[in-house]
Amino acid sequence: MPIPADSERVRDKVRERLLAGTDGERLDRASAPVRRLRVREVALRILREEHAILSASALTQLVNQVSDEVVGLGPIERLLRDPEVSEVMVNGADDVYVERKGRIERVEGLFFEGEEQVLHLIERIVTPLGLRVDESSPYVDARLSDGSRVNAIIPPLSLCGPVMTVRKFTVRALTPHDLVASETVTRDILELLARCVRARMNMIVSGGAGSGKTTLLNVLSSFISPSERLITIEDAAELRLSQPHVISLEARPPNVEGLGEVTVRALVRNALRMRPDRILVGEVRGGEALDMLQAMNTGHEGSMSTAHANSPGDLVSRLETMAMMSDIELPVSHVREQIAAAIDVVVHMTRLADGKRAVTHVSSVEGLRDGTVVLADVFVRDAGGAPSPGAPGAGHPLGRRAGLLERHCAGPTTGLASADPGIPSPDPSRETTERPTLDGAERVAGARWPGRLRRLGSLAE
Repeated sequence: MPIPADSERVRDKVRERLLAGTDGERLDRASAPVRRLRVREVALRILREEHAILSASALTQLVNQVSDEVVGLGPIERLLRDPEVSEVMVNGADDVYVERKGRIERVEGLFFEGEEQVLHLIERIVTPLGLRVDESSPYVDARLSDGSRVNAIIPPLSLCGPVMTVRKFTVRALTPHDLVASETVTRDILELLARCVRARMNMIVSGGAGSGKTTLLNVLSSFISPSERLITIEDAAELRLSQPHVISLEARPPNVEGLGEVTVRALVRNALRMRPDRILVGEVRGGEALDMLQAMNTGHEGSMSTAHANSPGDLVSRLETMAMMSDIELPVSHVREQIAAAIDVVVHMTRLADGKRAVTHVSSVEGLRDGTVVLADVFVRDAGGAPSPGAPGAGHPLGRRAGLLERHCAGPTTGLASADPGIPSPDPSRETTERPTLDGAERVAGARWPGRLRRLGSLAE
């Protein structure tokens, strides 16, 4: 007569049998339903051998756990399937956090069986990519098959055991409507940025880690004409462009022998020989900044990139530092000339106190003055989300927007929204409250020009 079985003992046996035989290799290539069916067959076989039984709920839980551990990501598999979770942070074997809707929270009741299970999970992720994690190479960056980014660091560098951070790859790319609906950017500013993209202005999206730089760059790229040839260059492929003529390049880390590395800088140089209309660099963080600036200055107008910085002013300083990290020795004055000539617009993203991500600055690069790169703020929003007159939480346009508007953005904006289905039209009933104003100024990209440029604006209209 069958006796009740210990589910943990049966689970361990099923896992050992799958990992020891060829079934584990077949499971890697199987679909999710087939995978669970095979795990169930092995579990029932073991129960018959031991003349034991499991309840239906316990058997289902066992099948899911073993399937996730053998070919999935173990205990965190269910977190990665949660659409509200954007990042998973494993701090050792018994401490897991997630970022949900912009806020970090601890996951209660989720544990690994020990540090060995975490290390095994990390190895299963990086080994197929030709990478390794051990004492000689205790940290690694990798990418899952769905595009999610993984960073892992192990002892002795980590004092709390193996640590793994997974930034999920979103299933659906956000649209301009999504950014306006989530108050990441106002409709007026999105119209202005769309004009800048179509006018082939070189743009840099700056901000801190996790502030939404790549997401905004994805949305801005949707305003590029489908007739252009685009080349994207990234450390880990995240950009998803909708245009038909897109060449995606991805950097490659060195293999276990320390050979075969291909850097972002090498890809930027190679992209110049591929006849691009625009080059989109996922992120500049080193000497490739100089190559990107030279590309922007040599006929590849409309190129875009992202970079870490605390403000538009800090971005200029970081670009100087990164450009000087290249193997070409240039004086600072020449680097600043390159920056002033190459970049037209800086868009700065910030994570607000409530966890939301928002565009807090749009700045125009006005050139050099006394050897310093001059930035003129077109739009500023308080980092804390403080409301401005007439536009709660939306920020306000500033008067010093001459250069940006003078070069490319003259004329009324009312036709842009109707011509572009990607930008949502405003609610007429809220028209008077959602249009930011300051001292009677017109809309940020409106038909009127400030001060000494009013005559030029009238002629352009």
